[in-house]
This record gives sequence, C-alpha cells and structure tokens, in this order.
Amino acid sequence: MIKITKSFLKDLVYKVNGAAIEVHKVLGPGLLESVYHKCMKKELLLRGLHFQSELLVPVNYKGLEIDTDLRCDFFVENILVVELKAVEFILPVHEAQLITYMKLLGSPEGLLINFNTTNIYKEGQKTYVNEIYRLLED
Repeated sequence: MIKITKSFLKDLVYKVNGAAIEVHKVLGPGLLESVYHKCMKKELLLRGLHFQSELLVPVNYKGLEIDTDLRCDFFVENILVVELKAVEFILPVHEAQLITYMKLLGSPEGLLINFNTTNIYKEGQKTYVNEIYRLLED
C-alpha cells in the first residue's frame, strides 16, 4: 500500500502533466475533448499509472444514493481527479465541477487540463487542493 503524501501527489501530478504535454505536442490544440481523452489513456498506460477512465462519481445525499451520470474523466492511482477540457476559456463552472468531484471521491488534489491552448504547461493546466490535502504529510 502506497502512503499518500504531498510529495507523492506532486510526483503524480508531474507524471500526468507530462502525459498531457506529450499528447498536446503530438496533436496540438483544436480537437474535441474525446480525442484528447483517448490519447491520454494511452499516455497514462505508457507511464505505468493505474487509473479509471470515465469513473461514475457517487453521490450520497443524506444517506440516499443518488443515481447520476456524473463522470470523472480520470481518477489516477485512486487519489488524483483529472478533468480534461478543450475549450477557449476555463470557466468557474469547470473549476466547480473538479472541486465537487474531489469532494465526492475523497480526493485531496485535482488537475484541470485544457488542451485548447498553445502551451499546456504554462496556461493549460491548473492544480487544486482541498482540506484533505492540508492534512497530508509532506
């Protein structure tokens, strides 16, 4: 069992960002999110990362399991939520979606990647943390 620490998550985010940079380097901007999603699956596999794709996000409301169709693009190593976009601008609703998925999945960190940029590393990715992250050891 891997101990989840801030440094473990930092390394994991680095690997996922590397996968996104590789996909973007090969394809560039301007395609549909679904295309980037398929290519990210390949890159994450090549990097030896365990992940679930299109994971159904459970919603429990006051003890009632709500049947929803919420899908997390990637849940990497059962700890990191990754949401992909291919949009002109990241909107507050995109950030809210990621933060809510993090809460519902009990994830301390999330990564929002927008492939519709000229440079993924500088402008196409942003990490988010929550109160769970703050409790982790370095």
